Amino acid sequence: MEERIDIYDEDGRPTGRTMARKGSFLHEGEYMLYVLAIIEDASGRYLITQRARDKRWAAGWWEVTGGGVMAGEASAAAIVREVREETGLDVSAEPLAPVWRYRNVDLTRGDNYIVDIYHFHLDFDEGDVRLQQREAIGCRLATRAEVDELARQGVFLHYERLRQALSAEAHGAPAPAPLDAPPAAPSAPAAPAAPEDRS
Repeated sequence: MEERIDIYDEDGRPTGRTMARKGSFLHEGEYMLYVLAIIEDASGRYLITQRARDKRWAAGWWEVTGGGVMAGEASAAAIVREVREETGLDVSAEPLAPVWRYRNVDLTRGDNYIVDIYHFHLDFDEGDVRLQQREAIGCRLATRAEVDELARQGVFLHYERLRQALSAEAHGAPAPAPLDAPPAAPSAPAAPAAPEDRS
């Protein structure tokens, strides 16, 4: 069955239109929605997973759980589904409000998306995690320093956005925080941004 996605406007409101996710190309003012879950255990460590080696993008890198929101699905329902599918953990009884939200604009590739980041505090250990084998080859509970080191090595996805989310949450920023403004066209060549992966 073809997977479809809702199309959102730049403020994260559904437009009422959908499209097939595979091969999607989003034009100016059109976005799809993704969700990410920061999952923290009782001792303050973060659940991170290692991407499968056959991924087309960032194979073998580390990341937090997340994925795309399907057509007709709310952000909160999507994060519950993604966490359950990818880790076997249940966050349905947790507060389901994003702690941060950002917007990415890539008109050249039609890769425009909005991301809601959630932060869950759970009492669990690695033995409770059931990985989705086609998505990940391993997991670990990592300290903040260990995550920082993986980012320094250039093998941790979404690091800067996750850092921003945790900082905003710690400083009592609104949840979700206002969307970042779309980037202005640079007047001079800019250094390449860290890659963002959507799957």
